[in-house]
Amino acid sequence: MMSEKGSKKRAVGLAERIYHELKNDIFDFRLMPGAHFSENEISERMSASRTPVRQALFWLEHEGYVQVYSRSGWQVKPFDFKYFEALYDFRIVLEREAVRRLCGMPPGICSEHLAPLTRFWIDAPRMEPSKALSLQDEQFHTTLVRASGNSEMVRVHVELTEKMRIIRHLDFTRNDRVDATYNEHARVLQAILKQQTEEAQRILTEHISQSKAEVRKITLHMLQQASLQPVSP
Repeated sequence: MMSEKGSKKRAVGLAERIYHELKNDIFDFRLMPGAHFSENEISERMSASRTPVRQALFWLEHEGYVQVYSRSGWQVKPFDFKYFEALYDFRIVLEREAVRRLCGMPPGICSEHLAPLTRFWIDAPRMEPSKALSLQDEQFHTTLVRASGNSEMVRVHVELTEKMRIIRHLDFTRNDRVDATYNEHARVLQAILKQQTEEAQRILTEHISQSKAEVRKITLHMLQQASLQPVSP
């Protein structure tokens, strides 16, 4: 007979599985922005009771992906481009400051901080478009902020990254965007290593701004394509 501790562990594991499946459905527009669904519908699809489903939904609600719609009903949060673009703008402020601090460090310390990024984005063979590469991009920008030495900047930047992940990964679905990212990351790193503060900040600002514009276009296209397909929660 399964112990109480074992039952709780299994329940948490099931909730995590449901959470990840629903999150992927939202990211890939199988659950469309604004779509309504009930806990019972998810329970039936996941072959699970409502308890782990509700736990998974609470986690997604905390992260800002879904919201309560009725007593047992939920809604995928509608897209708000102004909100996401504000997050991009905030990222620019944080990362420009991180770049300024990096450029002011002794060259040896700065190059040590950036060595893993240099190996991946300049020296290693380029990856194909994928979610894995999207995570490497997140790591690039977070590493710049972490290397600045300000833990509060890092904390805020990590929160921003999580909130933006739903659309940022779309920037890594096309070869041209992947090539642009590799080239621009390399230019940012080279400018920082040369302690060219204004140049590094300029390249970084243009890089994030261009990504913001491209992601908006890709998102609109994906939403249009997904709206033509039948959606079942």
